[in-house]
Amino acid sequence: MKNLQLSGVAGLALAVVMGGMVSVSAAELKFKPGEGNFSWDSYQEWAAKAPDLKGQAVTIAGPWLQPEDGFFRSALAYFTEATGAEVIYTGSDSFEQQIVIDAEAGAAPNIAVFPQPGLAADMAARGLLTPLPSDLGPWVAENYGAGQSWVDLGTYADKAGQDQLYGFFYNVNVKSLVWYSPENFEDAGYEVPTSMEDLKALTEKIVADGGTPWCIGLGSGAATGWPATDWVEDLMLRTQPADVYDQWVTNEMKFDDPRVVAAIEEFGWFARDDAKVAGGASAVASTDFRDSPKGLFSSPPQCYMHRQASFVPAFFPEGVEFGADVDFFYFPSYAGKDLGNPVLGGGTLMAITKASDATNELMEFFTLPIAHEVMMAQTGFLTPHKSVNLDAYMNDTLRGQGEILVNATTFRFDGSDLMPGGVGAGTFWTGMVDYTGGKDAAAVAAEIQKSWDALK
Repeated sequence: MKNLQLSGVAGLALAVVMGGMVSVSAAELKFKPGEGNFSWDSYQEWAAKAPDLKGQAVTIAGPWLQPEDGFFRSALAYFTEATGAEVIYTGSDSFEQQIVIDAEAGAAPNIAVFPQPGLAADMAARGLLTPLPSDLGPWVAENYGAGQSWVDLGTYADKAGQDQLYGFFYNVNVKSLVWYSPENFEDAGYEVPTSMEDLKALTEKIVADGGTPWCIGLGSGAATGWPATDWVEDLMLRTQPADVYDQWVTNEMKFDDPRVVAAIEEFGWFARDDAKVAGGASAVASTDFRDSPKGLFSSPPQCYMHRQASFVPAFFPEGVEFGADVDFFYFPSYAGKDLGNPVLGGGTLMAITKASDATNELMEFFTLPIAHEVMMAQTGFLTPHKSVNLDAYMNDTLRGQGEILVNATTFRFDGSDLMPGGVGAGTFWTGMVDYTGGKDAAAVAAEIQKSWDALK
């Protein structure tokens, strides 16, 4: 067994770059052990018992390119420091094609980082993945916010049709957010709502006060309509149990089921009322989603709220200050329904494509808070890990989103991303455009179901 020398070893070789591969060494420790908002105690405890893996290597392939690949390598360096194992990460913008080719040729890396579950599930069914160590499932269920959701999202049928845990989620995103201007709320005397009933009451109050509650834009070129699918997915999770959402995503429950139609109409309560949306209902489909949040920052405000994912600040005007000019709150659940605090989002998962003892040890390392905190401190990395130090997040915005994740009772992936492409990235998008344009929700849902039937 190897005891960790936390002082670091200055004489170790620096990173070795060969083609697209970079070997991680302990000389690259980004944050000095013992300092900062990191969980050093749990790391030291694990490292003191870690096996000596000198001479062994773990290869990882994934979609992260600069600068994210560098942040990831800085986290891996702490594994190398503790075990002596070499870790080689290769990033590629064609990862999803390459990993299949490599796995079929018997040349897969030890670990693959999948941007979403679909391809991982397909490879598991073909016998191209190895189940995770047996203790990881119970660990995730206990230590991740909405833990059983993450276990379920990482569990797929193997080649024999038996369910196995293959996916460990690492770096996720949140879509269940409402953005607003604290200054505008304060000036108008509005308070952040904590339930869907309160959110609807606030929406009506803003209208009664002569304001416009919402900015909503569905425009996105050939992908126009996708922001509305996020609304519907969030509302499905707030009006129906999670297992009903799952049945909808797989079409076990038909798209034109009354429960789906009701969720679409809930979206319509916000988006199809001229008084509730900037520019009127007719502007929703034609407003580009990248432009739609700008109404929050006009004077007087064109709107007071904008529901969008954690990436939307990239489209805010320059100079916007978080906490003063803009902030967010959780898109709330209904107080009158016993459905907990569901969160909609996405994320990347790690799966084993070539097993080894060093690979299993690295997967254990990813359960440590430090493996997440090093990423949290450098980039827009979010984690549902309940034991991380939230102060390690590099800003208050990410910290707030991290709190939403650890407090979630249910997490579900973006439903349209899990549906067949012709539906999730086709008729669902166009159907939502038709609906905001005035078409009946039941008729729209029936047409989407018809397109799904045609794919079977």
